[in-house]
Amino acid sequence: MSSSPKPKLLWLQSITCNGNTHSFLNHPDLFSILSHFEMIHHPVLEGSATMQDVLAGAVDCDVLILEGSFKEEGFLKAGVEVSSLIHTYANKAKYIITAGTCATFGGIFKQNDPENISGLCFDIEEKTSRYVRYAPKLISLPGCPMHPKWMSYVLLMLSHGKKIEIDNLHRPVELYGYTVHTGCTRNEYFEWKIDTENYGFKEGCLFYEQGCQGPYTRGSCNKILWNDTSSKTRVGTPCFGCTEPAFPRISLHKTKTNMGIPAKMPMGVPRRAYLTLTGVVKSFKIKRFSERLMEYDK
Repeated sequence: MSSSPKPKLLWLQSITCNGNTHSFLNHPDLFSILSHFEMIHHPVLEGSATMQDVLAGAVDCDVLILEGSFKEEGFLKAGVEVSSLIHTYANKAKYIITAGTCATFGGIFKQNDPENISGLCFDIEEKTSRYVRYAPKLISLPGCPMHPKWMSYVLLMLSHGKKIEIDNLHRPVELYGYTVHTGCTRNEYFEWKIDTENYGFKEGCLFYEQGCQGPYTRGSCNKILWNDTSSKTRVGTPCFGCTEPAFPRISLHKTKTNMGIPAKMPMGVPRRAYLTLTGVVKSFKIKRFSERLMEYDK
């Protein structure tokens, strides 16, 4: 008996820097993952269809991966309007994956033309007119760029016919169900409000003085490490919040506070709970923290 045909995978780009393509190419098991699919077209990798056939809308598509911000009009490739091409294959596909923050929410390119550029189904947090049509098929993988293992997780789940639980922005809960702050090796310093003096320091929190967005950002960067090695916060760089709809923020590198209390509470933490936690922590006398706190207060 012949085996079932592999799902047909089509990767299209619109307005993009290619960051998500290059991120995925760094996956250590790239070709093992792709072996579960028939690659119809990819911006870099070899596909089974010609570009002419893709542009003509003549190929089948089970999984559509879209990379780059969306613009309904005015963006052409070889005489074909890219938005029209995306609609053609989005209507054919069983699943649509938006790879990266630009394809999901609009991202950095939206700042250039905020009225006309958005993500495919979301304009920052607002739903676009295309949402109703494509929402049943949609899986969002925001990130600037997305982690390559986020894409592999989704593709392998789809190839095995498994259901992916998603949140209200269609992000997989397995990957985005907690904050970047979760798993951060600097959490104890956060509770004691001991910040680093600058980037690159091994000790200290990056939230108050460096504007780390980890407590406000959903993502698994501190659990699924980049290159299986590290993350922004582990090397002493604040999280920029790149998986969230409002990325990129205009003002980074400083957390606004009122009398030492964040103006915006960490995600999912009530104000009273935050004040209670920090009060309890300060009641413990840990020598190395006390010494650091005295240095910080000077």
